[in-house]
Amino acid sequence: MDALGELERRQLGILQRITELELSLLPQQFSAALSVSPHEEDYSDGTTESRLSAILRANGVRDFLFKRVPSDYYDRPIEARREILEAPSIHHLCKSIVLVNTQAPASVTDCSDRNNSKYYLVVVQYTARFNAETVKNFLYSLNNGKIPKKKFNLRLAPEDQSVKLTGYEHNGVTCIGMKTDIPVILDEAIVKLNPDFFWLGGGEVDLKLGIRTSQFINFVKPFIVSCST
Repeated sequence: MDALGELERRQLGILQRITELELSLLPQQFSAALSVSPHEEDYSDGTTESRLSAILRANGVRDFLFKRVPSDYYDRPIEARREILEAPSIHHLCKSIVLVNTQAPASVTDCSDRNNSKYYLVVVQYTARFNAETVKNFLYSLNNGKIPKKKFNLRLAPEDQSVKLTGYEHNGVTCIGMKTDIPVILDEAIVKLNPDFFWLGGGEVDLKLGIRTSQFINFVKPFIVSCST
């Protein structure tokens, strides 16, 4: 074997060991889910979990897991919620919130232009504080300053508006399978999590979705913005 071939063999070995180490850090049930072939799963029972699983698989996402949580999940401290999901840390627990640009021009009424949308869905950690000003600055820069900064004012969308746009109730909102193709903004802090997966809403209040960050990004194609403190 020549030197180049030997180097390639060693690099492959290192990558394999890194993958094994990452998997060893994941919750036991998450690791088990990764070993399931898509042909072994049945998405025909009409449940939210089945519908979203089919969407994820069809878009190349393989590393994900749904988990039912107790009805008093949100009444429990965040550390207790972490234990229920067997997440590596409380920082791996995230939420999706729908924002509306209250100062958008009259011509901007929907999500057809992801660079200048009436609505955005932001994914942030429960442990972080969302900073709307950073998103405002990001959108201003995204449009190359052609739209006045005063035309961006992101606020939490009313609950009924959020349900109408996403099809999901409060605490059940997820980026997957929404009624409207709302542009997604992923907080940069989530991308830096180790191991690289996080938990968010799963379409129902008591259903949570764990997903590998890199695969989430490849599918959802969110804007990645440092938007929390």
